[in-house]
Amino acid sequence: MMRCGFRSVSLPFRYIHRNHLSIQRFRPFTMGSAEVLRVNTTQRLRVLRELMAQEKYDVNALIVPSEDQHSSEYLANCDKRRAFISGFDGSAGCAVVTKEHAYLFTDGRYFLQAEQQLDDNWTLMKQGLRDVPTWQEFVSKRLETESRVGIDPTLIPASDAESVKKSLKGRQSELVSLSENLVDIVWGTDRPARSLNHVFPLPIKFTGQSHEDKLAVVRKELESKKLVATVVNALDDVAWLFNLRGSDIDYNPVFFAYAVVTAESAILFAHESQIDDIVREHLGPTVKIQPYESFFPYLRELSSGFEKSSKPRVLISKQASLAIADAIGKDFAEIELSIVTNLKSIKNDVEISGFRECHVRDGAALVRYFAWLEEQLHNGAVLSESGAADQLEKYRSELKHFKGLSFDTISSTGPNAAIIHYKPSLTDSAIIKRDQIYLCDSGAQFLDGTTDVTRTWHFGTPTPEEKRAFTRVLQGHIAIDTAVFPRETTGFMLDSWARRPLWKDGLDYRHGTGHGVGSFLNVHEGPQGISFRITSNTPLRAGMTLSNEPGYYEDGKYGIRIESIVIIREAETPNNFGQKGYLRFENVTMCPIHKNLIDVSLLEASEKAWVDSYHQEVYEKLLPLLANDLRATEWLKRETSPL
Repeated sequence: MMRCGFRSVSLPFRYIHRNHLSIQRFRPFTMGSAEVLRVNTTQRLRVLRELMAQEKYDVNALIVPSEDQHSSEYLANCDKRRAFISGFDGSAGCAVVTKEHAYLFTDGRYFLQAEQQLDDNWTLMKQGLRDVPTWQEFVSKRLETESRVGIDPTLIPASDAESVKKSLKGRQSELVSLSENLVDIVWGTDRPARSLNHVFPLPIKFTGQSHEDKLAVVRKELESKKLVATVVNALDDVAWLFNLRGSDIDYNPVFFAYAVVTAESAILFAHESQIDDIVREHLGPTVKIQPYESFFPYLRELSSGFEKSSKPRVLISKQASLAIADAIGKDFAEIELSIVTNLKSIKNDVEISGFRECHVRDGAALVRYFAWLEEQLHNGAVLSESGAADQLEKYRSELKHFKGLSFDTISSTGPNAAIIHYKPSLTDSAIIKRDQIYLCDSGAQFLDGTTDVTRTWHFGTPTPEEKRAFTRVLQGHIAIDTAVFPRETTGFMLDSWARRPLWKDGLDYRHGTGHGVGSFLNVHEGPQGISFRITSNTPLRAGMTLSNEPGYYEDGKYGIRIESIVIIREAETPNNFGQKGYLRFENVTMCPIHKNLIDVSLLEASEKAWVDSYHQEVYEKLLPLLANDLRATEWLKRETSPL
């Protein structure tokens, strides 16, 4: 999926290649019609436990998080430690290895995938199910008393570490910061090299705001909060703040760097080999560039000059690592939501315009693809999930401002569509069948925005069960799209709106309803979201971008998801109770929703009107871009005709 070698910025972020983990595979079994192979982790765990027992480490348990030192969701191959040690390569999860057992904690998006990838050395902990603890609860309540629990302090948020420390203390146990990452030692010379690719400026015609102006806003926040500095640790925050982009992590236009902003200075800690004269000219004299490796020494030097009596505080984000907090010192670190993360979540007018424009172009590529796919299947062509996804990427690559995919395309047929974050094998994926549901979740990176869209199709005759489930998902999608709500409403409060139609039939789904989306940045962006998890408590504000993606998944049979990107806008309402002000969503994704799967008898009149109105907008915006493609034009006319 990812490659750590050099890539120039003109190339897409997606590469097809062999796995770099040097893994021994065994025990094949089927997922749909594609073969899935597990990783034999016996030898890895044996060596890891030998290290854990050594006197210089001496830990009873080891925590192996998913994230890298910047708390990234998507990783470079060299940082996929949890995937290496467990064999499970989903993007979310945490491994806990003890002297005798190994546990993998993950959420409902990955239950099926984890069951299929973990070998017999591992116990799957299905977080969210009744009586299943989180990994934090597990290490603090299930391990023996007087345990030493090891962790790489650069990989765990300081806030998480502090809560774990407190809970362990009650059992006479302790959290131990290790000076070396033990999984890296096990991995050895097979561990891929880190990418250090070219960094490039993103022009203001795409960002809408200069980095000098962004720094000025950050400094106003520092002044108002009486802070001496803020640490910027998230890669997308660094990229956004300085209007820079890179390609160190596939699908994410970011580069490895930290930043520190004070009232007087802005320092970018980056690998100097990635920074050329163009970047230096772009940053100008207001930004100092220091080596990436000098970041932690700088923090220690900064805090060494503080006097406790004056109570200086340095803001670090809730996702900043324990190592960062320790370098600054407990007396000086202030942990709260990142200033930059908050600012980045509100898109300016230029970014909003870019979202609209890139989604129209993206919609044209999707229509070309689905029209082509339908024709191929009806003509008897044999197409694999992976091969079909390559055709979609080809159509996207021809679009203006295209820079690559925003994530691995989820091209899934039949039972594979029930695996929420399924990824087809590059060499042995299932064959797409006309008589099965086909789910395609895909997206692209453009200079003017990031796309993420899911559409579910059936190119034959769907069953009444499939149509009913699809229609319930559609009703939930419409409920979110048409919502009007007061300012300060959270995504937690809205989540049930999408589930209500499914609940009528006793159905549900195990993932959130929406995530934030970056502007030519990460396809998953916080802090905004729509989720059943109470942690989704960030107030939704005008200018935020979100996905709207309810679904339903029948294990072993099919999966359904309808996903569009929406922008939060001010709403005009007849009244304004409490002078709160009200908000609504603007749908910018332009791609038909499959009428063949709709049970029209279940729709209310207003829902039918929504479908027809949405399809009319899709038709009007996409038709001019498809003038030279007769197949796509005819397909678009049919798929957007009134119900």
